[in-house]
Amino acid sequence: MFDVIVIGGGAAGFYTAIHIAEAKPHLKIAILERGKDVLGKVKVSGGGRCNVTHAEFDPRELTKNYPRGEKELLGPFHTYCSGDTVGFFEERGITLKIESDGRMFPESDSSQTIIDCFLGEADRLGIKILKHSAVTEIESISLEANKEGWKITTIKHVYECEKVVVATGSSPKIWKLLEKLGHSMVSAVPSLFTFNCKDERISGIPGVSTVAQVEVFEKQVYQSKVTTKLKSMNSKSALLTSDGPLLVTHWGLSGPAILKLSAWGARLLSDMNYRFKIRVNWLPEYSFEGLMGLFSEIKEIEAKKTVLRTKAVEVPRRLWINLVKASTISETHKWAEVTKVQLEKLARQLTECELKIDGKSTFKEEFVTAGGIDLKEINFKTYESKKLPGMYFAGEVIDVDAITGGFNFQNAWTGGYIVAQAIANSF
Repeated sequence: MFDVIVIGGGAAGFYTAIHIAEAKPHLKIAILERGKDVLGKVKVSGGGRCNVTHAEFDPRELTKNYPRGEKELLGPFHTYCSGDTVGFFEERGITLKIESDGRMFPESDSSQTIIDCFLGEADRLGIKILKHSAVTEIESISLEANKEGWKITTIKHVYECEKVVVATGSSPKIWKLLEKLGHSMVSAVPSLFTFNCKDERISGIPGVSTVAQVEVFEKQVYQSKVTTKLKSMNSKSALLTSDGPLLVTHWGLSGPAILKLSAWGARLLSDMNYRFKIRVNWLPEYSFEGLMGLFSEIKEIEAKKTVLRTKAVEVPRRLWINLVKASTISETHKWAEVTKVQLEKLARQLTECELKIDGKSTFKEEFVTAGGIDLKEINFKTYESKKLPGMYFAGEVIDVDAITGGFNFQNAWTGGYIVAQAIANSF
């Protein structure tokens, strides 16, 4: 018999258990982990460096990084925010550093530092870690002294407890058990992913990175039966817009601009079966008309130089060469020789470059999903179920997810801390 069982040996599960044990040292606490190892996602996060949180310390600004959960997280972040996370690790001898984009990592640049911290704390506080303990059933039961509790059946044993915390992320089996208990689950779709794209304009230049604006087109643009007139009309509007660093990869496009689109458009892009068109402005400070004006000046000033070798704007040289060639301008064409039509083509390639996306790829090992327990069924003052008293949730098991940058972990830390305080106050 345990006082508290935490289902899920990941970031949220450990953070919750540690805070409960610190607040109430006498409680018997267990973490059930289905696999042979705990904290697997922590290990691969940030390329093995563990992107612990983000240096955004204002709760309202922090919520703007959550496509799902923005409104619900405002209160919790006022209770426990990024600064509190930094304090937690510093108290345990782990200093976090801030990178130029705001991401925060341990100074060691190793996720093992965070893993060792959690395992050490769990050991110090007497938290039982039970591996190879996949949960097969969760039942509400009556305990002695007229208390309500839980029976947790695993592939090995049956456990009883007074309070249960579900911190299993997007585990389909656990979601089915929660549905069986009466919770509504928002179906899971990938949230952080890169775009697959085969196009001559970006082929052969992997590693090229630049700041760009990216738009996702209206769905109707891709229906073959739509008239040319309709296509033209719809292509002017965008369903999603993002800007930021854009990275050309061997398989297509990545970088913050793409990852933001994948997070905010998780459900929309799933509905489109990850086949759609994007419009890229490689020069966000320019419009088509503005760039044509610049080209007119360059045509006079650099008349005798070749277009290919005279990079007229701030884009990576390899990208410039590809876009010049795509505009039917040859290697020998001088600025004085290019026609207005050719310059218009080049201006459109630079400011309105249309690319066809055909599928997605997981962003590194950091698989994040949109979906989980319907937010309306959770009390965000305690993270307790509104339907099942004594059951609490932390991390990605709820329908909250974020863009890349340490925000998903901050959701886990905040939820885990609030759950722990609520449970500690109930004993």
